[in-house]
Amino acid sequence: MNSAESSALERVLRERGWEAAPQGNTADLVLLSTCSVRQTAETRLFGRLAQYQALKKNLHREGKKPFTLVVSGCMASRLGEKLKEDFSAVDYVVDTASRSILPRILDALETGGTCTAPEEGAAFSFSSFHLEEGAFRSFLPIMHGCNNFCSYCIVPYVRGREVSRDPASIAEEIALLARRGVREITLLGQNVNSYRWENLDFSGLLRRIAGYLEGTSIERVRFLSANPRNFSPETAAVMAEHPCFCRHLHLPVQHGSNRVLGAMNRRYTRESYLALTEELRRAMANISFSTDILVGFPGETEEELEETLDLMAQVKFLHAYMYHFNPREGTAAFSLPRRIPEALKRERLGRVIALQKQHTVELLQARLGSTERILIEGISRKNAEELIGRTERDEMVVIPRGNVQAGTFVEAVLVSLRGNTFRGRLLCPGGSLD
Repeated sequence: MNSAESSALERVLRERGWEAAPQGNTADLVLLSTCSVRQTAETRLFGRLAQYQALKKNLHREGKKPFTLVVSGCMASRLGEKLKEDFSAVDYVVDTASRSILPRILDALETGGTCTAPEEGAAFSFSSFHLEEGAFRSFLPIMHGCNNFCSYCIVPYVRGREVSRDPASIAEEIALLARRGVREITLLGQNVNSYRWENLDFSGLLRRIAGYLEGTSIERVRFLSANPRNFSPETAAVMAEHPCFCRHLHLPVQHGSNRVLGAMNRRYTRESYLALTEELRRAMANISFSTDILVGFPGETEEELEETLDLMAQVKFLHAYMYHFNPREGTAAFSLPRRIPEALKRERLGRVIALQKQHTVELLQARLGSTERILIEGISRKNAEELIGRTERDEMVVIPRGNVQAGTFVEAVLVSLRGNTFRGRLLCPGGSLD
């Protein structure tokens, strides 16, 4: 979501004639789009703010005009004006519901005037376009906020309650993306499958989107993040019915213990999660899963960690985002007793990571020799003579550069692995099958 919103902000700047500066000390405007989901993200942002504060002071001492510093996103929502109190270099704090103030800030910068702060309590509104310049894959937010209030999560406090996007607006953005030659879209939401607009639910929206894509350049659709509690049989049926929906799903489980899931306020059980993955595999035999796993939650026992490892062994995720519990002030879990010592949290996380690495290698090796349709995304950062692409199962593949162009689909045999990236051999050397 942060990436999509950053692209929308960048689009506003480019449409006004602004260009990216090579570095902060040559910029007229520095815009930091922030995230609050993990404490580590906030810690990095504080370090970045300290750097810009020092840079701004140096510009003042040298008699040069300093840049305007804007902080937007979740940290702006969480900390508000305290950011300006702690870092005097910050000129504007723009929370997630007040992004529409950016044109007014630009007006002030362009005319030498001033911009007043947005009114408190502004309602969230979706940007109309989120494509990153030159990309063939695009994020497309369809809902915002979260009503779940998982006990460890700060998101509902910084993003607010769930707001779904008008399906007409979604259709308009899809049409615009198609005109720009986009080949794959990812529907976004903090709890994406809780989407509801009047009588239209998530499965109904997916069915509409499949119709919107007919005859366009867009061949693939992904969505994240889906909450297992809200995943309906109808959604699985729509995915299976329409091949535009990628056979890969990010389905955060967080933990394998029912007691811990209850303490997290996840409102599903390990049994219901396992039943859901089995149902999805019956509907789409070739589907792959990725997930989020949180270890070291207050009170977690060794036996409960083993339940998580057992669930991982049953599902066998292709990839996982794994992290240990960090208390976030303002959440229900912040004051829970029986905190797990840091060393033990790290040790348990290490075991989870080791098992996931084993599963990833096993699953990828089993794919060697298969033929896959790959969306070529661009030149590999590691080798300019190779192109990198992605299968519908979210596996990365490099192929020789040849005459293939970014933004095309090719068919290739997966011939070898380099880390977690396949090396592919084109079935039709020198071009795509489009």
